[in-house]
Amino acid sequence: MDEANVKDSGAEKSRHLLITVSLVLIVVGLLIALSMKGKDSSFQLVGQSRVKVGSQAPNFTFPDLTGKTVSLSDYRGRVVFLNIWATWCPPCVDEMPSMEKLYIKFKSDQFEILAVSIDGEGRKVVAPFMKRLNLTFPALLDRKGKIKNIYGVTGIPESFIIGKNGIIIKKVIGPIDWAKPDVSRFFEDVLKKSRT
Repeated sequence: MDEANVKDSGAEKSRHLLITVSLVLIVVGLLIALSMKGKDSSFQLVGQSRVKVGSQAPNFTFPDLTGKTVSLSDYRGRVVFLNIWATWCPPCVDEMPSMEKLYIKFKSDQFEILAVSIDGEGRKVVAPFMKRLNLTFPALLDRKGKIKNIYGVTGIPESFIIGKNGIIIKKVIGPIDWAKPDVSRFFEDVLKKSRT
């Protein structure tokens, strides 16, 4: 065997060894992840949601911009539009004006928006943001991002429409135009059904 063939054979063996070791590490990592999921209820695999349409909305408590403590359970008996967002998120910023229009339209009809900000700087960045965009719906401050784990959020914005009975009616991943006529009809129907 000549020297070139010996080098090629050695390189090929190294490549096969590297692939084998990589595959073993991936399998071991997945097994560890699956075993942790069973032991620690706060651990989740990516893409898995804690809450689903038709399930009870988990309660949470965060301060509002004035420092008052607000809980989801405070709004039992109302339709709640829960929005999880941040000031540094362009799609979140884009949908805020349409959320304000929706809020103005339905706020006197057993409807509430709770916009939970996950900004680490809290009130310092959220209050001026709300003022600059003339947003009047309640903003809650979750500086540690706990809401993401509570609701299994993988990105922002994410929104949950919660019925008067506390059951999640709809989950929306990503931004939408909340002022569109079909969205208004959806909320009219939800509010009408919850009156009967």
